[in-house]
Formats: sequence, structure tokens, C-alpha cells
Amino acid sequence: MNTNFNASQLWDTIKEYAKKVGRVGARPVLLLYYVMTDEATPRSVKLTVGAALAYLVLPVNLISAKRHPLTGWVDEAAAIVLVYEKVKKNITPEMERKADETLDKWFPGNTPFEVMND
Repeated sequence: MNTNFNASQLWDTIKEYAKKVGRVGARPVLLLYYVMTDEATPRSVKLTVGAALAYLVLPVNLISAKRHPLTGWVDEAAAIVLVYEKVKKNITPEMERKADETLDKWFPGNTPFEVMND
């Protein structure tokens, strides 16, 4: 992986994204982060996940969420869903546990359905 990768900065960006999309929307992104940062994940999978997360967090997008709010969010969500489907076989029970624990910290007292209704 590129030595310029800053996992801490990506983590902070994911936290900010989670505030916008809620618990349910943040879970696949967290799982992708854990897949990408796991040493056992093949390099090709890490690159695929890295590209999707970069598309999500970088200011350059094909469709700007600021200019076209609904369409802009849909293209970002589609990118995450497509990559998630492609790499979900690399998600371990440990990664799922870590993602759920993180979401419990970020959204205390909220079940996924309560967050969706907020």
C-alpha cells in the first residue's frame, strides 16, 4: 500500500461522514475501512476499497453532492454498495464486531432503526 496513506485522517473523515448518514449508512463504510486496513486482505481488494473510499471522501466527484444533493449522494452510495458487494467475502466476524462496537460508541442508545427514523 502507498506509504502516504493516512489511516487516522481517513478515520476522522469516516466519522464526519457517519454523522451525515447515520448508523445504517455508516456501517458498510466502516466495514470497508476494516477490510482495507486488515493485513490479511489481498492488495487488489485493498486498492478497490481504497478507490471507493477515496471517491466518498475526496472533494472531487463525478456528481457533486453540493450542487445536486440527491443525485450526488446516490452516486456515492452506489459506489460503496458496488464495492461492498464485490469484497464482502473478505469481511470477517471480527470486523463486523469492531464495526458494531464503533457504531455503538458513535450512536449510543440508538438501534439501527431508531437512527433511520430520526
